[in-house]
Amino acid sequence: MEQPPATPRIITLTSDYGADSLYAAALRGAIISQDPSIRIVEISHGIRPFDTNEAAFALRATASHFPRGTVHLIAMNTNQTGEYVHRVMELAGQYYVALDDGIFSLIADRDPDAIYDIIVTSESDILTFPERHIFVQVACHLVQGGVPAVIGRPAEGWVESEWQRPLIGQDYVQGVVLHVDTYGNLITNIDQRTFKEVGKERTFRIPLRSSRMDVNRIHRHYGAVADGERVALFNHMGLLEIAINHGANRGDGGASRLFGLKVGSTVRIEFDPLVPGIS
Repeated sequence: MEQPPATPRIITLTSDYGADSLYAAALRGAIISQDPSIRIVEISHGIRPFDTNEAAFALRATASHFPRGTVHLIAMNTNQTGEYVHRVMELAGQYYVALDDGIFSLIADRDPDAIYDIIVTSESDILTFPERHIFVQVACHLVQGGVPAVIGRPAEGWVESEWQRPLIGQDYVQGVVLHVDTYGNLITNIDQRTFKEVGKERTFRIPLRSSRMDVNRIHRHYGAVADGERVALFNHMGLLEIAINHGANRGDGGASRLFGLKVGSTVRIEFDPLVPGIS
């Protein structure tokens, strides 16, 4: 009789260490030393230094593709302060291990299932590398099926961050660029639901570098426009993305370079004014 497949033991790593980092190698070695059967997946070590917002975006873009039971170890800004402490967030059957400096509220699109303050003792007297000496212990315990109550106690709350929420007016939605990918595509924090709720099927424009570059239509995929043409669409995360179809391959660096926009730049959708008495 065939045995049901075992639940995969997966720990992901996200950090601002940079490519080919010795710190990342140390984390991998420590995890393997505890349990060689654990699969380690690198989400990214190319997060901008100390940029919690970009790290949160990377997790939001990828976590839903992993199975339940996955543990995400986030090696960003890991030294505790009086305000920020080490915590575990349980969300949709997965765990996130990090310093709670607002990153959990940026990752979660709803209230988490649970939040725990980590109470395990560091494996070392050296306090500068808690992701190795504390987070690895916690992640391995959880991915092996251990319960959070062993390594933590219920937290009284979490750190709130508003950075990823767009500003909303009667005739506009104003957001920011969260991420610029390899192709120069601009991924914003404006989601499709907000666009529909505010827009009410009105015509609109997205002002860019000049009026002739403005976007006034949402397409479903990049190929809906000719090579080198600008395109706006809602991507697989439901977020507004502005791109140039095959723009990076044409040597102009894509939408980021053409429109002079980068992470943190403002993107605004302006709708035709509502007619009084008509909603």
